Amino acid sequence: MKHFLLAIHLLVSAYAFGQVPKGAWKSQEPTGSTSTLIVADNYLSIASYSVGNKYFERAEGGPFTMNGNKMTYTPEFNSADTAKVGIPVEFTVTIKSGILTLRYEEAMVWMRVDDAASAPMAGAWHITERAAEGGELVKIHQEGTRKTLKLLSATRFQWFAIDPAVKGFYATGGGTYKVQDGKYTENIQFFSKDNNRVGSSLKFDHKLENGRWDHSGKSSDGKPVHEIWEKIQ
Repeated sequence: MKHFLLAIHLLVSAYAFGQVPKGAWKSQEPTGSTSTLIVADNYLSIASYSVGNKYFERAEGGPFTMNGNKMTYTPEFNSADTAKVGIPVEFTVTIKSGILTLRYEEAMVWMRVDDAASAPMAGAWHITERAAEGGELVKIHQEGTRKTLKLLSATRFQWFAIDPAVKGFYATGGGTYKVQDGKYTENIQFFSKDNNRVGSSLKFDHKLENGRWDHSGKSSDGKPVHEIWEKIQ
């Protein structure tokens, strides 16, 4: 839990110094596991995992608001402790030169991965359409509280399928990505449903226009994928 608190405190401090902490941050644990934080717009996500051991540990995330150097973060999902979902938590932190020092029960450090300053894909996205068996795009998640979101920094991504109303966590995955020559490529570093997918590289046709992301190719299990994602406003 300490590294999750550390990540969140980072955001507060960045705002306190007049910075917008959009982007990705990383913390290496003594056990060898990695914790990464992505901040996109007013939403954050955190994941802990081991690439070498192909092990997913936990993830959480949700929206946040800022007031000076105070941050109020409300988890919409927590894979390890659903009791924390929906309970706002307020944090205060300090940050200097891209290094975060959190003083909670002990001092911990996070390092900046990227700041997403000039990344067109950076932001919080939610899936709105998906191809049916016949290939036609069908609107999804139009009713109810279940949703699938994807957060991107300049170099990292994390997606998650959740239902905050019932404290439901269904799956998450993430890693690094790049966009080049009309192709969007993901390199998977963690996947909660199937650790054997770690190390896979997936390439998709990519089109971004007016906050609408047209995404098509094949999923990690080889099935055709055609999705529309839209920026969360």
